[in-house]
Amino acid sequence: MSQPEQEPREGEPLKLRERAYASFTERLLAREIKPGQFVTQRELVAMTGFPLGAIRELVPRLEAEGLIKTVPQRGMQVAHVDLNLIRNAFQFRLFLEKEATALYAQNASDAEIAEQRARHEAIIAQAEAGGDETLIEDAEDIDRLMHEAIIDHLDNDIVSQAFRVTWLKIRLIRQYETRIHNSIIVPVMQDHLAIIAAIETRDPERAGAAMAAHIGNARARAMQY
Repeated sequence: MSQPEQEPREGEPLKLRERAYASFTERLLAREIKPGQFVTQRELVAMTGFPLGAIRELVPRLEAEGLIKTVPQRGMQVAHVDLNLIRNAFQFRLFLEKEATALYAQNASDAEIAEQRARHEAIIAQAEAGGDETLIEDAEDIDRLMHEAIIDHLDNDIVSQAFRVTWLKIRLIRQYETRIHNSIIVPVMQDHLAIIAAIETRDPERAGAAMAAHIGNARARAMQY
């Protein structure tokens, strides 16, 4: 009789940890928690609205993912953006996404590829028409969704999770200095269209090379700051 009652209790802390993680990352990307900032567990309780127990269980995951580190006699420090982070994050993306794009070129459906093209052409048209207050957010969503689609097509949970942690760090880099803005929306979308054009040829080597060029361009922009 007691076994069915234990399962919900065991599942609830896991859900709470996931929600606390989502809350932390949302606040990190919203700059409510800033790169390099020192925080205590109780401050995280106040920021996220989650109980101390959930925050304590969250900390090991954040440390393992490199989003915070414990500094002796100082407390916990949120990952800060430096050249080492930029180099490591973009190197990881290159290794992962070049091969993933080559496989995507071989396996993605025509309909999926056509949808990617339509989304990007719509953003370029919107940007060239002057855009509106939603343009940057829309462009960032299209950017992320294409990369996620390529990675998720591998159907590998370990790779997808690792990619999302790295993408969060890329977002931190962008939040710090190189967030997509109006002047680079069209070049970034054109980079993506070059990748899509290569994918449309079903040539894995060409598709991988196009992705590598795109990641190189993004890395070069980040290294300027």
